[in-house]
Amino acid sequence: MAKKVKWLLLYIIFSFVWIIVTDNLIVYNGIPKDIHLIFQNIKGCIFVVLTSVFFYYLIVKKEAYEKERQEKNKLNILINSMVDFVNFKDGDGRWTEANEFALKLFQIENVDYRGKKDSELADFSNFYGDALRYCEISDEEAWLKGEVSQCIEEIPMPDGTVKTFNTIKVPIFNENGTRKELVVLGRDVSDRIAAERKLAESEQRYKSLFEFNPELVYMIDLQGNLTNVNDHFYKYTGYNKEDFLQKSVLSLIVENDRRRVSEAYIKVIKENKPWINEEIEIIKKDQLKKSLRCTAVPMIINNETVGVIGYAVDITKEKETMQLLRKTEKLSVVGELAASVAHEIRNPLTSLKGFLQMLQSSSDENQMYYKIMLEEIERINIISSELLVLAKPQQIHFQKRNINELLSNVKSLLESEANLYGVELEILTNDRLPLVDCESNQLKQLFINIIKNSIEATSKKVQVSINKTDNDHICILFKDDGCGIDQERLKHLGEPFYSMKEKGTGLGLTVSYRIVEFHKGQIQFESKVNEGTTVRLVLPINK
Repeated sequence: MAKKVKWLLLYIIFSFVWIIVTDNLIVYNGIPKDIHLIFQNIKGCIFVVLTSVFFYYLIVKKEAYEKERQEKNKLNILINSMVDFVNFKDGDGRWTEANEFALKLFQIENVDYRGKKDSELADFSNFYGDALRYCEISDEEAWLKGEVSQCIEEIPMPDGTVKTFNTIKVPIFNENGTRKELVVLGRDVSDRIAAERKLAESEQRYKSLFEFNPELVYMIDLQGNLTNVNDHFYKYTGYNKEDFLQKSVLSLIVENDRRRVSEAYIKVIKENKPWINEEIEIIKKDQLKKSLRCTAVPMIINNETVGVIGYAVDITKEKETMQLLRKTEKLSVVGELAASVAHEIRNPLTSLKGFLQMLQSSSDENQMYYKIMLEEIERINIISSELLVLAKPQQIHFQKRNINELLSNVKSLLESEANLYGVELEILTNDRLPLVDCESNQLKQLFINIIKNSIEATSKKVQVSINKTDNDHICILFKDDGCGIDQERLKHLGEPFYSMKEKGTGLGLTVSYRIVEFHKGQIQFESKVNEGTTVRLVLPINK
C-alpha cells in the first residue's frame, strides 16, 4: 500500500511540474498564437506518451511484484509444510529464508533472522549457540566441495535426547564463479536410525542364536526346501550345507521316519502346531546312522506363515548310553541272580551226577537214558558256570601267558566238534608275540564261545589270526564264512538271555563281553548276511 501511494505522489508531482514548466516556457518565449496550438498539441502528445510509459511500467512492475509475491508465498507454503528444516543463505552465509521448523529447531522463532549469519544468530539462542556456530564450519566445507553434499548431524535437544538429521547442502554459484546462494535441507532421521540400530541389534542376536548355537538350527520354506542352516549341518550329516540349500532334506532321513516327518511338517505349516522333541534317525554321508531329537515351530511374519524354523540335538551318544545302562541293569540283575542261584545249583547237581554214574556202572540196562541224563546235567553245570562268571567280579589272578598256546589248547578242545559240523578250523599263530597278562581260563572260555558260534553258523572255514597292533596291544581276528548276522541282531549282541539258537541260553556272549571287560579289552563284531562274520578282539599286553 505504501508503495502505491508513493508512485501516485510521484505521478501527481510529475504532472504538475510538466504542466507548469511547459506552459511557462510558452509564455516566456512569446510563441505566436498560430504556433501556440501546435506546440500545445505536441506537449499533450509527449505527456500522453510519457504517462503511458509510466503507467505501463507501473502495470508491469505490479505484475512482476505480484508474481514474485505469489512465488514467495508458494515457497513459504512449501517449505513450511515440509517436515524437514529448510534454510536459504546468500553467498556470504547470511540467512535469507527459513521455514518454521528450522526457526523452532534453533529456538529463534521471534528473531529477525534475515541478513544475519549463523554466528550472529547464535547470540539469540543460548542452547543452540554452539550448534549454530558449527553450521558456518560445515557450510564452508560444502562451498569448498562445490557440489551437493550430504552428511549426518546430531543436534542435542533440551530434554536431553539427541536428534539425528540427514543434512543436504546445495551450493549455487554465479556465472563468474562467485558464491550466490546456499540451500540447506535437513531431515529428522532419528526414528529411522533408532529403528536401524534396533534392527542391527536384532540381527546380531539372531546371528548369535542361529550361527553360534551349540545345536543344529535350520529353516525350511513352504515348498519343503532348506533355506538356511548353521555350520553344525556338516558335523551332523557329513555334507556341506551348500549341498542341500534350496533342496529337500528328506533323503537324509531314514525311510521309516520320512512319512512321520512329512506329516509333522504339514501340521506345522497348516495348523501352526509345533513339533517338539521328536526323535528321528538320519543317514550320514558315510552311511552311518545318527539319532536326533528335533523341534520345529512355524515361522510367522506379518501374521502369515512363511516356513518352519527349528533345531536338532544329537542324541546318538545319549541313546547309546541309555542302551548301555539298560544292558548294565540286565547284567546287574543277572549277576544278583547268578550269585544267589549258581552255588545252590551246583550242590544238588553234584549229588545227582554221582548217583547217576553209580547207577550207570551197576546196571547195563537203560544206558541210553543214563547218558542223556548225564549230558543234561553237564549242560546245567555249564550254565551255572556261566552264571558264576556274570556274578560280582571275583579276585582275578593275572599271569603272563602265551596266547598262541591258549589258542592251540582251544583248537584241541573244539576240533572234534568242528569236524562234526564239517568246518575247517585254522589257527594262524604268531611267534613274535610277547607274553600277555591274562586269566588263562577266562580267555579260553572267551575263545571257545566265539569259535563255537562260528562253527554253529554253518561255516565252512573258521580262521583265527593274531597280530600286534602297537607296543601295548594285540589283536585277535576270528573270521568265518557262515550265514552272518543282520544289522538288527548285531545291536543286541551281548545282552543277557538274547539268543537266536534253539537251545541257546543267551549267556555265552554276555559272559564273553564280561571277560573282555575284566581284561580292559575291546571286542567288535562286523557281519554281513550270507557272507560271514569277523570278530575283532583287542587285549592289552600288560595288566
